[in-house]
Parts: sequence; C-alpha cells; structure tokens
Amino acid sequence: VVIVNAAPKVSRTFYAKTYSESSEVTAPDCWSADGDLPDAKAKNPQAKRCVDCPQNAKGSGTGDSRACRFQQRIAVVLANDIEGHVMQLATPAASVFGKEVDGNYPLQAYARWLAAQNIDPSEVITRMRFDTKSESPKLFFKTMRWLTEDENEICQTKGSSAEAKSAITMTVAKMDKVAAPVEEEAPAPAPKAKKK
Repeated sequence: VVIVNAAPKVSRTFYAKTYSESSEVTAPDCWSADGDLPDAKAKNPQAKRCVDCPQNAKGSGTGDSRACRFQQRIAVVLANDIEGHVMQLATPAASVFGKEVDGNYPLQAYARWLAAQNIDPSEVITRMRFDTKSESPKLFFKTMRWLTEDENEICQTKGSSAEAKSAITMTVAKMDKVAAPVEEEAPAPAPKAKKK
C-alpha cells in the first residue's frame, strides 16, 4: 500500500458491555478522537481526561489489557491500484505500539523510523503483513520501494483529497438496527435459441 494520510493522534473507544456475537450494534459508551479528552457526544464519559480515566489503567480490561481501546486511522491506496479508491485502515493498539522485529515495525515505530530517514510515508510503497506469531491480529509495516514521479504525484493528490481526510476522521454513529442483507434478484433465464 501507500500511506497517503494518517490521523495525527491515536483515538480511543470504551464499551461498558462485553462483546458477544448476539449483541446489538451500539455506539461506544465513551470515545475520544484525540486520545486526550472524551468526545462531547459520548453518552457515558468515564473521566474528564483520558489520562485520569480508570478504563485507561492497565488491567482494567481482560488480563493486563486496558478496557479503553487505542486505535489509529490511516488512509491508504493499493500499490497495484494507486489511482483507485482511498481506503481507511483502523489499526488496533497491537499494530500501533511496540518495537521493530527483523525490519518490520508497528505503525508508530515505522513512522518514527521513516522520519529519522527524512522519508514521508506517502513517498514509498509500504508492505503490511500480519505477525503470524501474535495470538491476536497484529500488523507490521516495512518499506518496499520509492514511488516513481508519476506515482508520487498521484499519491500527493490522493492524500489531500476529501476521501483521505474522511478516512482518518473518527466518527461514531449509533445504529439502532442492523439492516437485513438485501437479497439480489435471481438472474433472468437466458433466452432460448429460435429454430430456423
């Protein structure tokens, strides 16, 4: 992929209820787009500041995890379809934080490494791959090659597009009901050949 834009801060979400497949889809009880203060629209803020929040304490979630989950949004285009759609990737905490392993980096370590080389992420092809040793989904990032001049020009335009800005913006909407999947109509039967 090419990372064409990224949210400047790590966001947070907290759900009071434990997830189950039979649960209704709901908005989080509390969330923060900037990771500093709960959003004004949060129905059940847990603290005035995220840093003081009991849901931010290690062990407040399952095991040693935090009940309030970190996430960072990035806007990407596929390397084999640079002129295609900008897509949102919401990377969970395991993919955001951590250390480099054999030249593969979690997102923030990757961004720091690129900055130290004076490379903008939108100037290179980045390989994303799952860490197969991790028990939960975890992505690693690694630079593959420089973009050509034409590719770079396209990616700079994509990065400043409304599509990319939308992809890195945290929005939370309550869904009262999940719509049932729309059944497609069966295709019409093929016309029968006429006899001469």
